Amino acid sequence: MTDLKNNAPRRYFVDAGGQRVLIGLSLEETFEFERLDSQSVANLEEVVRDGGVLWPVTGVQRWQELYAKHEGAWKTWIAQNRGERPAGFSLY
Repeated sequence: MTDLKNNAPRRYFVDAGGQRVLIGLSLEETFEFERLDSQSVANLEEVVRDGGVLWPVTGVQRWQELYAKHEGAWKTWIAQNRGERPAGFSLY
């Protein structure tokens, strides 16, 4: 997670229960995504294609589903909040 000092907005928010949650995901999905992500390797497709045992195919697919859900919500959030960035702030 990065902050505005690094010119990248945070991808987390704090939910009503005070838990840090990825934008677009529930608390449970955030936990699942972070668990799967911590098991990741440099090239997930290569591991699956080569028959690697680090991640079952279902783990890769689920990670991709959660990532896509988060990324879609993140892009929507960015579009809705474009006018709220501080002066000099850049996404890239």
